[in-house]
Amino acid sequence: MSRLLVDVGPLRRHRDLRLLVGGQLVSLLGSNLTIVAIPYQVYRETHSSLWVGLASLFQLPALIAGSLWGGAMGDRLNRRTLLVLSSLVLGALSAGLALNAQSAQTHFALLLCLAALAAGAGGFARPIRSATIPRLVAGDELVAAYSINQVIMNVAVVLGPALAGVLLATASLAACYWIDAGTFLVLALATRSMSSLPAGEEHAGVAVLRAIGEGFAYVRRHALAQAVYLADLNAMVFGLPRALFPAMTLSVYHAGPTTLGLLYAAPGAGALAMALVTGWIARVRRRGRLVVYVVAAWGAAMSLFGLVHVVWFGLSCLAVAGAMDVISTVLRNTILQLAITDEFRSRISAIQMAVVTGGPRLGDLESGVVATLTSTEVSIVSGGLACILGVLALARWRRSFWRAEAERAP
Repeated sequence: MSRLLVDVGPLRRHRDLRLLVGGQLVSLLGSNLTIVAIPYQVYRETHSSLWVGLASLFQLPALIAGSLWGGAMGDRLNRRTLLVLSSLVLGALSAGLALNAQSAQTHFALLLCLAALAAGAGGFARPIRSATIPRLVAGDELVAAYSINQVIMNVAVVLGPALAGVLLATASLAACYWIDAGTFLVLALATRSMSSLPAGEEHAGVAVLRAIGEGFAYVRRHALAQAVYLADLNAMVFGLPRALFPAMTLSVYHAGPTTLGLLYAAPGAGALAMALVTGWIARVRRRGRLVVYVVAAWGAAMSLFGLVHVVWFGLSCLAVAGAMDVISTVLRNTILQLAITDEFRSRISAIQMAVVTGGPRLGDLESGVVATLTSTEVSIVSGGLACILGVLALARWRRSFWRAEAERAP
């Protein structure tokens, strides 16, 4: 049984990993309140799934720019300092969202601007935090470390949206944003308690834009890294219809904010259940092949979610999809981090984070546009089928990804 459960040994052995994980858990709980609150506020004010998708798309340029900038700076400056400062900025932006939400007359444009700035600041911090993990553990502990990261992320994905649904039904939008602001202060304090994380000297004198360009040039030469990004982008763009959750809740299920919170929480529930039993993943030999299989299973689960209009069945499909995503995420991160060199780690993580967090926003637009032209259900089903076809095409195009095995690790 112990070989099946997630290996928490790295947490016992590495104090800085405990601080990183603990602070991130608290912060992610707050962030998932905002992830539900913003689309709910947009849909409540516009009654349009297209606007929900557009609001998410508006965040994409800031998110990508922030991720690329953060990746370049993470390879040049002390990563602990950058993480503390970005946490304080994110806390201030969440406080701005709260003040706007509780004002007598909310400003829609201000909501979009603050959400975009928060996406940019979050994008700045994520690649630095991801690149920090390999600095805190040994190479043979990476699968366990990323599995632990998946556990805490999905604890937050389950509890945060569920709590958001309760707060939206019983308290206010502003309460979600204020709590989020407070959790960023906790993250800043936890990160400040970590050991210093100075960057290497290789790129200290390199201009930021040149450093970013070097990261993209590295990816262009690295077929395996390209495949890792494309596998995730395919699933997020076509197979994640989160922009349609408000419409599914109000128009298909004829329910309220509590059900909306459950829809957002369901993928995290399945992901958490899987993350707790990821001990077996470290023994998987054909890692690339398994990623292809679980991404296809994700797409199938999403198609079923759109086909059957029963709440418990829809929640179950989303939970299955979340479980598949954990397997994919752990394996993709491990494949990528073992294949790249440390001098590019923050910049490659930045490109990865731009894909991981930008893909869902493109998916929000894709699902919102298709739903506007057809229907909510058609958008969800067609997206799931496109996800399956996309990952099969990727496996055929990038054979090195399909053949990626554990023996390739150094």
